[in-house]
Amino acid sequence: MSISAQNSDGADRPGAGPGTAGNGAARPQRPALLEALAGRRPARTPVWFMRQAGRSLPEYRALRERAGAPMLDVCLWPESAAQVTLQPVRRHGVDAAVLFSDIMVPLRLAGVEVRIEPGTGPVLDAPVRDHADVRRLTAHRYGQAERAGTGPDGDPIDGAAGVEAIQAAARAVVAELGSPRRPGAGIGPDPAGPSARARAGLAQSRGAADWTPLLGFGGAPFTLAAYLAEGRPSRDHLAARTLMHADPAAWDELMTWAAHLTGRFMATQVHAGAAAVQLFDSWAGSLSAADYREKVAPYSALALDVAREAVSATTGAPAPTIHFATRASHLLPELHRTGADVVGLDECSELGEASRRVGGRPVQGNLNPALLGAPWDVLARGVDACLESGLAAPAHVFNLGHGVPPSTDPNVLTRVVARVHGAEDWEHTALTGWDGEA
Repeated sequence: MSISAQNSDGADRPGAGPGTAGNGAARPQRPALLEALAGRRPARTPVWFMRQAGRSLPEYRALRERAGAPMLDVCLWPESAAQVTLQPVRRHGVDAAVLFSDIMVPLRLAGVEVRIEPGTGPVLDAPVRDHADVRRLTAHRYGQAERAGTGPDGDPIDGAAGVEAIQAAARAVVAELGSPRRPGAGIGPDPAGPSARARAGLAQSRGAADWTPLLGFGGAPFTLAAYLAEGRPSRDHLAARTLMHADPAAWDELMTWAAHLTGRFMATQVHAGAAAVQLFDSWAGSLSAADYREKVAPYSALALDVAREAVSATTGAPAPTIHFATRASHLLPELHRTGADVVGLDECSELGEASRRVGGRPVQGNLNPALLGAPWDVLARGVDACLESGLAAPAHVFNLGHGVPPSTDPNVLTRVVARVHGAEDWEHTALTGWDGEA
């Protein structure tokens, strides 16, 4: 599929044009991402990348070096978190910003001791293995930690201050990305303002709608429970699966607590301006369909319900929801039944077939991240094939099958955005390279 073909294909589809109001006046266009999440095919396929803000960006690495602090602390520094959130929008022109945070942050806000160890991932020194452990854990409440982190000045941040810090970061991001009431605002957290190249990225991101949505996110209850039970990343999540069957009452208590925790974390982001949210279930693929249906899906549904109780400060409406799970092609009908508006897919699923299996809903995904290191002609064919496959669904949000690998050349990501958007001028910008702020 060529760039010009993608342009003409999108323009001929429902929802592609600006439309008219009942009196013949042009309706304000909604961002392409929100159109797709509502099941309408916009003029261009929206694209964002999981882990787009982070290790693949030199400007992120420079910010972390200046900060000299653990990532979970930096997540609670509003100015830094807002800057990192905006970096990939300014550079790549993606259709959404994703709030810089981590699925472990709500545990910190509740007073649960967790840290990120380089080369390992989340580590908890007190795993939850029996009902007594569960009762001690569930006594913790969201936003009530005595100490959730350390600020840039070295002072402690408690749970309530941590919740406010997340909201402050989201509000700063929305100030730059704009909103229906303040399109193309361009007033972000940097007093000097973004560079000319960064402003071009923001303009590409906004497109015809003239504002860019912020995405919030949270970890699914099973993924949180897997870390809590194992104490660290695991290949088989045996401790969590054992607790699931050995003590159903303890499992229910743990998963209900985790669902409310992550649901409130997503709601915090929505209240502050996130226009949509994604629930990540990194480890659901280790479960059988029966175990997922009976022991996990109801709690993911609960987390999504809690998030939907919030009204976005940006849109004035509840946030549409995306549910993403890895290695979970055998769980697609069950993921659909959790009530998410869109199902996110890894590279092991075919988009059109997956859309059929989830009741004809829109889908998100699912370029193999390994292709980002391939020669451009190979990568371009992969992008085009993904776009072609997405045409079988009512709407398609382009994404990777998982997160951006740290070794990815950022200019390649920008070029992928250009190809998905069908924007030859933006491809030229990608080939020119980045000369923005670091």
